[in-house]
Amino acid sequence: MNKSPSCSRSAVDFLSILRGGPRAAAGIAGSKDYPGISGTVRLYQANAGVIVLAQVSGLPQSDIPCQERVFGFHIHEGTCCGGNMDDPLADAMSHYNPNGCGHPDHAGDLPPLFGNNGLALSLFLTNRFSIDEVIGRTVIIHDHPDDFTTQPSGNSGTKIACGVIRRITGSCR
Repeated sequence: MNKSPSCSRSAVDFLSILRGGPRAAAGIAGSKDYPGISGTVRLYQANAGVIVLAQVSGLPQSDIPCQERVFGFHIHEGTCCGGNMDDPLADAMSHYNPNGCGHPDHAGDLPPLFGNNGLALSLFLTNRFSIDEVIGRTVIIHDHPDDFTTQPSGNSGTKIACGVIRRITGSCR
């Protein structure tokens, strides 16, 4: 008897992991120029890697038909979302890249976020890092999509939102 994809063992395992709650999360807030951006990035540990669930609202929208916005999305090396006059999120530093890999193979290179009337939802699995490796690091949203070619940052433009990844402890996940 053939099982449908929705009933496969791996789908059931991933759903169980999601129901069990995240092990870490980052509250996302927009920079001073994008105060309406907010959201959460949740990290769930799986045997195959880390499941990342990003939910973001308040993203800039395009006024041009058929040109919804796409945003770069990365884990950065920095441990806070501060900055300076030229770059309000400069303290997030550059892409998380502990192995010194070329772009797009930095551990912090993540799939882009696709805007949908100012909202974005992304769920994916990555084995590029463990949750313990990224605790305290920053998650960044950029105003342009990553081109996955240009060194070192993928030409993804200005950092527009940031959050610090924090461990979730206790039974209230």
